[in-house]
Amino acid sequence: MFIMNGIGSLFEFAGGIGMFLYGMNRMADGMQKSAGGKMKSLLGYLTRNRFLAILVGALITAIIQSSGATTVMVVGFVNAGLMTLVQAVGVIMGANIGTTITAWIVSLGQIGDAAKALQPSFYAPLLIGIGAFVSLFSKKDRSKTVGELFVGIGLLFEGLEFMSASIAPYTDAPIFSNAFKIVGSNPFLGIIIGIVVTAILQSSSASVGILQTLAMNGVVTTNAAIFITLGQNIGSCVTALISSAGTTRTAKRAACMHLLFNVAGALLFGTAGFILFCIRPDIAVHNITGVEISIFHTFFNITCTAVMFPFAKLLVKLSGIIVPEKRTEQIEEISDKEELEISRHFDDRILGQPSVAVERAKNEVINMGRLAYDNIEIASRAVRENSQELVDRIYELEKEVDYYSKYLTSYLIKLNNQSLSDKQHLLVNDLFHAVIDIERISDHAENLADLTKYKIEHDIVFSQRGQDELRQLWDKVLCCFDRAVVARETGDEAAIRDVYRIEDEVDDLEEELRDKHIKRLSDGKCLPSNGVVFLDILSNLERMSDHAKNVAECVQEEISSN
Repeated sequence: MFIMNGIGSLFEFAGGIGMFLYGMNRMADGMQKSAGGKMKSLLGYLTRNRFLAILVGALITAIIQSSGATTVMVVGFVNAGLMTLVQAVGVIMGANIGTTITAWIVSLGQIGDAAKALQPSFYAPLLIGIGAFVSLFSKKDRSKTVGELFVGIGLLFEGLEFMSASIAPYTDAPIFSNAFKIVGSNPFLGIIIGIVVTAILQSSSASVGILQTLAMNGVVTTNAAIFITLGQNIGSCVTALISSAGTTRTAKRAACMHLLFNVAGALLFGTAGFILFCIRPDIAVHNITGVEISIFHTFFNITCTAVMFPFAKLLVKLSGIIVPEKRTEQIEEISDKEELEISRHFDDRILGQPSVAVERAKNEVINMGRLAYDNIEIASRAVRENSQELVDRIYELEKEVDYYSKYLTSYLIKLNNQSLSDKQHLLVNDLFHAVIDIERISDHAENLADLTKYKIEHDIVFSQRGQDELRQLWDKVLCCFDRAVVARETGDEAAIRDVYRIEDEVDDLEEELRDKHIKRLSDGKCLPSNGVVFLDILSNLERMSDHAKNVAECVQEEISSN
């Protein structure tokens, strides 16, 4: 009977951990979906100063409930060239502060011990019920997100209740007191346990929550809790260190700075704690509570940030020594320099935060559009000037646009498989279409380069009238595509209307110019070889405006769906 009870308690504890971890994941996902749209605005503050970067790091980590995940995202931003190491230091420091929010959420269960009605676990089943009902039956995307958040919070507290209930009958067992006595008397053992548990769970928030659950049952001594918590902070670096494999040297240094920061804090507090516990052994053997762990966890991270803040640049230098420059550093086996540079813009680590990743993808589509615009603008000059140098430049830009198309398509496929809202899914799908249309526009620029090359080889020169007509059409096409890119970037309805209007004008003008040129050919005022090239150019320009209209139509669809 005793064995069966023991096995039952073990199963209950395992189930409690499962509910706690799953609940924390659902809660973080719900919070990220609710506030994720504002994360790109928060990240914009990073360019200002390190203090703001700390605040941003704390806020983002409070939303996503994991300092490790925030640091992985930072590694991705650094790898993509979106963030400097000095900015990264601030975010990493802030992430350690933000991760303490989970410890305080867990502590709520103990704060309300005086009255059952104040305990979060009392409301947990109700939250799960309401959340599940809203998630299943609501048609609004935002309501489903709130329901998911409620389910996560409820499961988190139910998981804590399960863990606590399974341990309660055994709190007087000698194994607990002996185990924590050994851990408390050996700082290195406590730190190693904290590192290992956090590395396995891939979350310091989760491992601190489990430690608090044990503490709530009165089996954790103060010295053991302090040393394990210090190890948990170091263990949170494991995810980022693993993630930095195969990245740029700068990204590796970002992960290294996270480790240096947490190790320095552990050494500082570990030494101070060891001395204090030697002087006051009564404090060392005191049974710590979950609330007291939250207080220490918060005090530790805020103090470390305050102490290390003035030495941020020193952390950057130390990371440079630990991760030295390599003469032949290669990230990927990509021989083309432009492709290598573009590939860095699409770091998979950013996918961990879908809202930020969607905005990043949108920005890269805009960059691709601007590159394609430059290409067709150069093509207009190449045709007029019969310049081989400009033709070569068109081929170079077309290759870069193709690289963007390659990496954006792959990135958007991965992004579409993430946890996205309906609105975000629509945007990702429309970005797919935008990539295709922009790539086609650049292909038409390449066609024009081929026609220019043919003109040069066959010494074809258009008449002044022909050049003026082409310039007139070209100006409209350039304006149409520019407004399409603006519409994609800003969602401006005026820009969308401009695209529709100009595209109609392009169609009418192309038809008019085609009729005029055919008449010139019929009247013998133009050589047939010249005429074929001229008509091909008209056709390519008209197709460009069609693709620009496709881009604007997708934006219009998004606006209509809101």
